[in-house]
Amino acid sequence: MKGRQHRCAVTGGLENSARRALLLGLGLRREDLERPLIGIANSWTDIVPGHSHLDEIAGAVREGICSAGGTPREFHTCAVCDGLAQGHAGMRYSLPSRDHIADTVEIMARAHCFDGLVLLCSCDKIVPGQLMAALRLNLPSILVTGGAMLPGAWQDHRTLTLSSMRELGGAVRAGRLTPEELESIEENAIPGAGSCAMLGTANTISLLGEAMGFSLPGMGATPAVDAAKLRLARSSGERAVALVKSDLRPRRIVTAGALSNAIAADMALGGSTNSVLHLLALAAEAGVALDLDDFARISRQTPHLCDLLPGGKFPLVEFYREGGMPALMSVLEPLLDKTALTVSGKTVGELIAEEKKKGLAAPGRVIRPLNSPLHPTGGLAVLYGSLAPGGAVVKTAAVKETELVMRGPARTFDCMEDAAGALESGDIAEGSVLVVRYEGPAGGPGMREMHALSALLSGMESRCAIVTDGRFSGSSRDLRVGHVCPEAAAGGPIALVREGDPVLIDLPARRLELQVDPGELARRRAAPPQRLTGDGFLERYRDRAGSASDGAVLSRKSERTRHPGKG
Repeated sequence: MKGRQHRCAVTGGLENSARRALLLGLGLRREDLERPLIGIANSWTDIVPGHSHLDEIAGAVREGICSAGGTPREFHTCAVCDGLAQGHAGMRYSLPSRDHIADTVEIMARAHCFDGLVLLCSCDKIVPGQLMAALRLNLPSILVTGGAMLPGAWQDHRTLTLSSMRELGGAVRAGRLTPEELESIEENAIPGAGSCAMLGTANTISLLGEAMGFSLPGMGATPAVDAAKLRLARSSGERAVALVKSDLRPRRIVTAGALSNAIAADMALGGSTNSVLHLLALAAEAGVALDLDDFARISRQTPHLCDLLPGGKFPLVEFYREGGMPALMSVLEPLLDKTALTVSGKTVGELIAEEKKKGLAAPGRVIRPLNSPLHPTGGLAVLYGSLAPGGAVVKTAAVKETELVMRGPARTFDCMEDAAGALESGDIAEGSVLVVRYEGPAGGPGMREMHALSALLSGMESRCAIVTDGRFSGSSRDLRVGHVCPEAAAGGPIALVREGDPVLIDLPARRLELQVDPGELARRRAAPPQRLTGDGFLERYRDRAGSASDGAVLSRKSERTRHPGKG
């Protein structure tokens, strides 16, 4: 019902005297209890630069809420850093943390009867996790993202990013860089606060949050250290109060049209493959039908326009300097649903009209015009075939033109560590297809990123490809095919691949084929898939994790699925 105030459940009536006393014990005044109660879901930590500045941004949000006549109350959510979790068992917790974050925001918002929310977050799984919660709750909400860090620089390395650092380890192994030089680069690669400086998952999802209308214009690309970020944060706090007063809720914003706009922006950006998982999960929370075929269709219709690292030339700050998402949405106008509503209260079409009135420069080095794209189709592609009957995802924007079609012998590994060990020992021939399985949502469990392996290969300038039921960091580049469905633990064809089997990856044809006689595959299928592992939190995740083709969302069954072989 319009104008309904959730806070009245804890602040109104004689029966709430004890609850009012608790709030007054914080130093609030009685008049504060009569104002909209706005929760700030903050993912601040002092563990990594991606989160370390969010307390300052939260201060600006609070100022905005107060100036608009609201009462801000802040709480914190889990904040796994994929950079620190990368390449070891800790990465198993990254994707599962997305659903944990959504649960945390739901719990805090419902338990304390917030009228609205400001989602303050940065980095890979935190942004989609908080957005999932907002859609589940359907409380008036607005997204404030932390922004990208500036690129680092050392001698000839002028645009250092975290993906550069991972690949430089491979350069040392190949003898193209000394360990001492690497140490010097390490000290100059990360100049300060913000999410990683390239178009990795964190910045992809922040930009797509803006594209689907969940942030104020300009929020996604504004750097962490730019004063404009604080101004936008304050305006977002003000807007959060207005959203409550107008009763504008997330499910009016995240519609089929808004999700289509986000996918089109993703294809034009050449964003992270993880965006597919997260947009599917958001659609599930919003109750909007979306599947891999929608990504495939929009990819064919939308050219790749943005020349951004890791597959391109420029760090994200250059995208910001060319106008960020407002500029890109203006270029994409013919391909967008302009009737989609945004948290600004205006439609996408109205925001594009305002952007054009500014009379800014036409697309430049980073953002290309529609008639002169980097690639004629989107920066992501969905592959199907005998190795991936349920689909697989690849970041075509980061693949060399010479690697668009590859046929090679399979080298099979049941975890990333085994593949990396074989590579480091020199046991991988050039031109091989590394098939890394049992790394899917359930099989991992946790669907780890294979970026440590991928970066090692890229740093060594290897011509090997990777095919996995796991996933890849947004900072990965070269021929890396992930999200293979069904996963090995579910008995998918990837579990049947043997050493030396010919594998065909054909990006133009959108095919991923295991070129083995069907009769031979039927004989192999007699062997059961590998037993699943994991305990504690990961065991619970494993037993409820869905397919990557559906966003790896958790099932909502009332009873926990029992693990085969467990009593």
